[in-house]
Amino acid sequence: MGSATTQARTATTAALAAATAVDLDVARELFAAARALDDSSHLGGALADSAASPQARAQVVAAVFGPSVKPVTAALLTTAVQQRWSSASDLIDGIEDLAVRSAAISSPDVDIEGELFRFSRTVAENPELELALGSRLGDAAAKGALVDALIGGRASAATTLVVSSLVRQPRDRRVRTLLNDAMKTVAQQRGRTVATVVTAVPLGEAQVSRLAAALTAKYGTAISVNTVVDPSVVGGLRVQVADDVIDASVSSRLADLRQRLAG
Repeated sequence: MGSATTQARTATTAALAAATAVDLDVARELFAAARALDDSSHLGGALADSAASPQARAQVVAAVFGPSVKPVTAALLTTAVQQRWSSASDLIDGIEDLAVRSAAISSPDVDIEGELFRFSRTVAENPELELALGSRLGDAAAKGALVDALIGGRASAATTLVVSSLVRQPRDRRVRTLLNDAMKTVAQQRGRTVATVVTAVPLGEAQVSRLAAALTAKYGTAISVNTVVDPSVVGGLRVQVADDVIDASVSSRLADLRQRLAG
């Protein structure tokens, strides 16, 4: 990510933090705006063109989106296009980021991170589903409808919106990457960090709570724990927080022992 895009994201995130009346409709409108820019290279290029004045770019937003979106959505889009982005693709990513964050803000009591994680595991365990959602040849609306059929009613409206919107606009990104990035964005918006814990057997709620508390104390930030059951670890735990991996699994210790014996 270029320095211009980093600064632009900081500005748009600050604008979202200062905004009021951010609801799921705002998230939906932002996702739709990101799709519109992706569908029209001319529009995306014009709004990301740093040679044009910020005022001129704001006028384009008002003309194209103003009549059909909420005032808060229009204001966020205006702030986004007035920034300097490294590319039109980065601008689209930035608007998409605002949409995911808006979904998180709209549903503060919903475990969006957990729902995204569980769907990502479903995709990982079903190659045909991953292919259907990730294919470049698939119809975007059909992919969104497939997501609605799979998780509508079983996941929150916020999570369903995020997943269906992302798979409709993959832009050469893998589905699991989209879901994992969205999960991290939601956690960041809520002031948390995601930890993925791999264990041989399911953990109880009390065990998850104790683990979250221990990781929070270790890393100095609130931790959202997602668990993966994998019998191959035999026993113990493998924990990943960002790029940090803590491997206390039996399988890891056995592999280390075999390596020592072989040496």
